[in-house]
Amino acid sequence: MKTMHRLHPRRSATRGLVPPPTRPRWEPLQLRRRSFVTSLMLGASALALTGCEQRKPPEPPQPQPLPPGVHVPSVREGEDLFGYMSRTRGGFNRTLYRQLIGAANEYKEGDEAAGLAAADDTSRANARLLLRNTRIGTLRAHPLFEDGLFTLIEQGVDASAARTLANWKMDDLVRLLLDKSEEEIKPYLPGLSSDVIGCLVKLLTHDELIAVGRKIFNPLPGSKVGAPGYLGARIQPNSPTDHPDDIRWQVFNGWAFAVGDVVLGTNPVSSEVESVRTVEKTLHDILVTFGLTDVMPHCVLSHIDIQAEVEKLEPGSTGVWFQSLGGTEGANQTFDVTLPKMLAHAAKRTGKYGLYFETGQGADGTNGHGEGFDMVVHESRKYGFARVLKQHVARAQLGAGRAAAPWVHLNDVAGFIGPEVFRTREQLVRCCLEDIVMGKLHGLTIGLDVCSTLHMEVNLDDLDWCLDQIMPANPAYLMALPTKNDPMLSYLTTAFQDHVRLREKFGYKVDDQLWAFFQRLGVIDAQGKPTEHFGDPNWVYLQYRRHKDDTRPDADILAEGRARMAEVRSRGVWLAEGHGAQLWDLEPSLDREIRALYDDAKKSLFAELPTTFASSLPGAVGVATGSKDRMDYILHPPSGEQLSAAGVEALRKLREAQGGQYDVQLVLSDGLNAWALTDDGHLGPYLERVRSELTAAGYKVAPQPIVVTSGRVRAGYHIGEVLYGSLPDKTSHRAILHIIGERPGSGHHAYSVYITAPKVETWAQEGAVDHDITRVVSGIADTALLPSKAAVDTVNILNQLVPR
Repeated sequence: MKTMHRLHPRRSATRGLVPPPTRPRWEPLQLRRRSFVTSLMLGASALALTGCEQRKPPEPPQPQPLPPGVHVPSVREGEDLFGYMSRTRGGFNRTLYRQLIGAANEYKEGDEAAGLAAADDTSRANARLLLRNTRIGTLRAHPLFEDGLFTLIEQGVDASAARTLANWKMDDLVRLLLDKSEEEIKPYLPGLSSDVIGCLVKLLTHDELIAVGRKIFNPLPGSKVGAPGYLGARIQPNSPTDHPDDIRWQVFNGWAFAVGDVVLGTNPVSSEVESVRTVEKTLHDILVTFGLTDVMPHCVLSHIDIQAEVEKLEPGSTGVWFQSLGGTEGANQTFDVTLPKMLAHAAKRTGKYGLYFETGQGADGTNGHGEGFDMVVHESRKYGFARVLKQHVARAQLGAGRAAAPWVHLNDVAGFIGPEVFRTREQLVRCCLEDIVMGKLHGLTIGLDVCSTLHMEVNLDDLDWCLDQIMPANPAYLMALPTKNDPMLSYLTTAFQDHVRLREKFGYKVDDQLWAFFQRLGVIDAQGKPTEHFGDPNWVYLQYRRHKDDTRPDADILAEGRARMAEVRSRGVWLAEGHGAQLWDLEPSLDREIRALYDDAKKSLFAELPTTFASSLPGAVGVATGSKDRMDYILHPPSGEQLSAAGVEALRKLREAQGGQYDVQLVLSDGLNAWALTDDGHLGPYLERVRSELTAAGYKVAPQPIVVTSGRVRAGYHIGEVLYGSLPDKTSHRAILHIIGERPGSGHHAYSVYITAPKVETWAQEGAVDHDITRVVSGIADTALLPSKAAVDTVNILNQLVPR
């Protein structure tokens, strides 16, 4: 979607995916004074030469269409949001109200797509002025959107503090934050609703957000995580195959750089209970071995229900519990999260470690739950949800006879959604600063995943620049991986060495208890200086074996460690040993490898399925989505979620030919990496094995695979609606197995399989099938999760979804 009101291309238009236009066709012609005078002289000469001709009266100027966006052309002195609506619309108008509050945001593509971005800088400034003049109590009395989550969030606001603030203007609140100390500010914070906090950050400049961020802190109980002058790290030891050694060695790697003091948190490939249980035990073993279970927790970032099931099977095996949060009830349903469920889980957290949340601007809108209000307020409501759950954890601790000291923290995954939310590094910085302040004003310990998907226009070096802009605001922690490239999720984030650089540049410290541990470990000395073992994960492995009472000679253990490191690397997981010219530089050969992977990712994004691909699969039916071209597909995901009219017609014919006799349909989409399907040894072994396993399990598999060009995950749901929605047997389960290329940048060219198998009566309801009832097997490649193994996992999951 082009921003037709912009006279100059955004930074993103001059680099990366989109070539710069010579001059946008919507840019008005602007003449310099000398050119204008010259044109007048030439015009006068022409008239003199044709003086005998009858002069025609000039045609009246045609009104020019307004550029898209929210227009706020003028504001009267002292006018607030409600006075403006009364003057221009005759009273309160909720649509305009949402637009005015959205227009106060700094520009982001996600707000533009929702019709909430200001049309120009004047409109943005005027929207902010209206918001500044509006009273807090009046804002609270006019919610942008009401649902059960909003009601719950409002219950978490302190009523007495809110009454004190009700007659304040938003500008008064800005002045409080900028002019007063933390001690003077904090008594007011419990009275701030999430919507008010979301509106507040719109009124702060870049520097003002930093000033507030470095003023207010909410450290975790009994630690320095989130305290002034401290910058923690969540080690994220992800593995493409959930292999325990991949996970274990990445933790050793982080600790070798004296990094990793908040949580050991793995994103699992498999959501199977036993697989999650294995990863939990791997992380727990490391903490137990080094005597750190009372200092920091571990976490497997599966669905919270799975974590609870693992804890039930093996009490004490889980640490802090994780869940992604949305800003509305509908958005949370996408994560299979309900309010009663989360409150019940919070009530179980009576021990030291409570809950860990992840959020991100734009996730609600991209999941179809934007509800007409902007991304910043959505994000703030997620923090309000987290604040309420933190309060419930505190009550649970009191009820169990413990002190109320809830270990609850939040990680803002800014940048993970993609360019449809925001495309430039400047927007990423703005997002992170807004979120730091919103989190702190909610009383939360908030960290950041300053990250970029590979189809955004934020590269490896851009992330360093972003970190330098954000770090003065002192977030509680950042992610930490051996390199900036996650080997499983295939996105860019913060490396161990980045932490070393940021500690040196900004003077930030590691939690005191972990810093003492790193000294005992021998990677830093008593003065905190790196030792000869700094950056050596094998040295940490040696200490691990010694803590396991391994009495073998050092040389034998180190040789074993070296062999295991080679095995980890052979599975496509990077380990960072040593450094470059500076302590914070990647070793040069590893740096070249990571940059080559980034270049491969950019090529993968634009790869397309060969025209002969569908014909190479017996009986395949080819269809396309609504994406106009590859660029449209990348920048506008909804275009790839629905089939074209011709595609729907082709499926109707297929439905008639099939006659409802099949209960499993295979769908193949190029996704974000067509090479994932065309590389040797990828698709063929999977299709052969999955058909065999399905048949053995008693399923009837349609012989005609469907091949989708420019297909997103939701395109599979659309296919299911067309194929199954009109079948007469409303109670039978029908499955779509959607094989889709994903996650460019890992070098694996991996694909995922999305498994969806509701009843026909659910398929019959347009839009009812979504991610909340879908399971996934991801990271499938000949160098990651083997296709034949993935096929077995697929059928095992399908058996759980379909009663047999």
